[in-house]
Amino acid sequence: MPKPPAVFCRFLMVLIAGAALDNCAVAQADSVQSLPSLPVPQEVVPAFTAARFDVSSLPEGTFDSDAGGNPGTMQNSDHHGAVRNGIRRILEDQKELYLTPFKESNLKWDALELVGTGGLIAADRHIEKHIGNAHYQFYQDTSNIAIGGLSAALAGVWIYGLKTENHRHARETGFLELEALIDTFMIYTPMQLIAARQRPGEGNGNGDFWKHHAINTSFPGGHAMFTYTMATVLSHEYSQKWVQILAYSAASAVTVSRFMARDHWSSDMFIGAALGIGIGSHVFHAHCDPELSDSCKHHTRFIF
Repeated sequence: MPKPPAVFCRFLMVLIAGAALDNCAVAQADSVQSLPSLPVPQEVVPAFTAARFDVSSLPEGTFDSDAGGNPGTMQNSDHHGAVRNGIRRILEDQKELYLTPFKESNLKWDALELVGTGGLIAADRHIEKHIGNAHYQFYQDTSNIAIGGLSAALAGVWIYGLKTENHRHARETGFLELEALIDTFMIYTPMQLIAARQRPGEGNGNGDFWKHHAINTSFPGGHAMFTYTMATVLSHEYSQKWVQILAYSAASAVTVSRFMARDHWSSDMFIGAALGIGIGSHVFHAHCDPELSDSCKHHTRFIF
């Protein structure tokens, strides 16, 4: 049998090699397709939930330092503001009180005070002669007890109002009492310096004016002036009759006992009581809250 040509042999080898390679490729493709398929990657966008932030749940003063201040500074500022407001109110009261006698509606009260004071000044020495010197210490003690009891009661009312949130009436009573007493002092002091009257038993015993230029003279009667101021504010704040009776009884006890102890002339006590009532009434009606006191709605009342 003749040997095939070399070209034919080479061609046959190429076909065999091609077939082998083709089978390998098919097998590789089948193996790849048999592998488990991986999940298709998906783009995940994170979701954000809006947070709710309640500032009221934080402690008071949390942001004070960030706001450029601190609680101490703010409290001092509030304190200074309250002091300024108080001074302004006192000055306004003084202006109104000094102008009050010149108002037409008050002329009747001016006439009553002037006539009463003038008449008593003329009769002071005669009245003084009929007052005995007995029981001097009793009258002094009565005056001290009455003014001490009234002052303590008003201080207790004020403290009670400051310590309890629901008692605005008591708090107002305390503040108006303090304001009225300051106003009284600012009127009492210049009158004392100007009048400079001698007390009973001083000098020639006639109660001469313009002798003692100090603030501890006889005219006007300071105890009567201050106690009637306190009693008037209290009786306006609490319109119950028993409160008014107790308040004015204490003021009257102080006034009469000081007179009976020969510390003042009768005219001193009369003008002191009248001024105290007028100052207390003015301060109350100028600053009272109608929701707290019925008397605040009646500006025509003089004492009750």
